[in-house]
Amino acid sequence: MGGSREDPARMLHHAAGLRRFSRRGFLIGAGSASVLAGDMLFTRRVQAERRVNKILRVPDDTADKYFPQASWFLFPGYKTGWEEGQWILNALRGALNKRGQLAAVGYSNVGLDIDKIVIAVVEYTRARKLSTLYFYGHSFGGMVATQVAARLRELHGIEVAFVLLDSSPSSRYDVLDPSWFEGVVFLYENGFRFPTVLRGGYELGERMLHKNERSWGQVLDQTLEQLSPIAPSSVLIQSESAYIYHFDPRRFAGKLGGTRMAFIGNPRDATVDYESARDAWGFIFKDNMASDSLRTFGARPAHASPGWSPFVYRPLIEELQDELFPLPSGGGKRTAF
Repeated sequence: MGGSREDPARMLHHAAGLRRFSRRGFLIGAGSASVLAGDMLFTRRVQAERRVNKILRVPDDTADKYFPQASWFLFPGYKTGWEEGQWILNALRGALNKRGQLAAVGYSNVGLDIDKIVIAVVEYTRARKLSTLYFYGHSFGGMVATQVAARLRELHGIEVAFVLLDSSPSSRYDVLDPSWFEGVVFLYENGFRFPTVLRGGYELGERMLHKNERSWGQVLDQTLEQLSPIAPSSVLIQSESAYIYHFDPRRFAGKLGGTRMAFIGNPRDATVDYESARDAWGFIFKDNMASDSLRTFGARPAHASPGWSPFVYRPLIEELQDELFPLPSGGGKRTAF
């Protein structure tokens, strides 16, 4: 529990934004949580390891050989764990490795801290002697990627070549149904940390409410993933919710230098308002936005699903790379651009 001394039932009553879930959903979630978290020793070990932010490298022989000084950094979306971030990179490997090496940002389970993420990226960049950075912002990760890019330039003189915004909201106003995280923010900012049992029912209920976007298999997989010992902590999820709630992209306008940006998304997105997000990013970062017309039609879920629908995403990424960062003609070892 957090620092609040109020009765948890009373806190939940006040958090009107939290989704209600059925008794059956609660029991299924609670039962799954009990089974999956049964190995407490393993859970403690995982949680201890993930108290820090970590750059998770995904080895790729082609990228390592031809692009020794360039790397993609994936900034995962809401509730996306370390393993899923690496899974997304593997799904997009055939496109991303044509310009750089592959790495994902593993957020600390202690909570989202942009300053510490910036430090992790700087240390990784210097250790590997990288000169060209490409950022992939997966859903809310686009917010994080944009802020990190601005901080890198301002504080460390490192300019990011490219920020790809994948269905990224520009603010909480682009979220079609903000009630699913407003209650979480209320609890977090009042010192309450929701327990795993409650989270189990909440996760299943929230996903079932949006099941029109997903197959039943995806609903089950994503729910069980959130209940496993390797899932992001409840504190991290609550801090991510607060970050989305308070994010204002105008603070970073004019601070990206020559960084190019692109927005991709799906008009059928039932999580983020595609047109609102696209227009806001394009207006605020008009000097950086190089493309906002590519759409992820055919992806399921419609919202930020490169791991589930790589066949839709890879051609779009390749098109952007060829247009914005064309490879030099001729042979020889390719280096950063």
